[in-house]
Amino acid sequence: MKCAFTFRLLLLACLVAFAWPLYSQQITTPPAKGQTVTGDKRLFLTPATLYEGDTIPYVKLPPVYIFKPMKFKNKRQERQYNKLVRDVKRVLPIANEVRRAIIETYQVLQTIPTEKERSRHLKAVEKSIKEQYTPVMKRLTFSQGKLLIKLVDRQTHSTGYELVKAFLGPFKAGFYQAFAALFGASLKKQYDAEGEDQLVERIILMVESGQL
Repeated sequence: MKCAFTFRLLLLACLVAFAWPLYSQQITTPPAKGQTVTGDKRLFLTPATLYEGDTIPYVKLPPVYIFKPMKFKNKRQERQYNKLVRDVKRVLPIANEVRRAIIETYQVLQTIPTEKERSRHLKAVEKSIKEQYTPVMKRLTFSQGKLLIKLVDRQTHSTGYELVKAFLGPFKAGFYQAFAALFGASLKKQYDAEGEDQLVERIILMVESGQL
């Protein structure tokens, strides 16, 4: 229990470094690209082409990936694979949120003129994120937490350690890294799509394309 609890705190610290509390606010989003608003309705506009006098919508389909069928040596290996699929589906949306949050946070920080105001703002962000993400972290297993750290690196091209250091400073980055090491984790862990994470990469591609 102590290990699981402390690891949740570790992940929260990592998320605090690059998350932004807009998710807890009720906002009115402008029309997305390709949308137009008529009254209370949103209409989607798609490219079209003319063919023999007819207007035909042009829709870009997502890529389809072809992999060799999975072959399992035994039931235990099959269960491990199925568990990995579940973990990826659980953690990938969080990593995607982190990526969006990093972009938004960076843009907002660029508009804050002084270091003092930025520091005050980050403290408010820290409080908000802890309140928002504590329930999420409680539902993650230890293995899902370690996977999240790797997927953050995949989605942002920066390790958790680098992000904490950039937003909260080297002291906190070093502290949380040392804290993680006590429980067999590392904020410096990088995603290796062509090596040890090759199977995870296959699963992610298939999940994102709707094949899994």
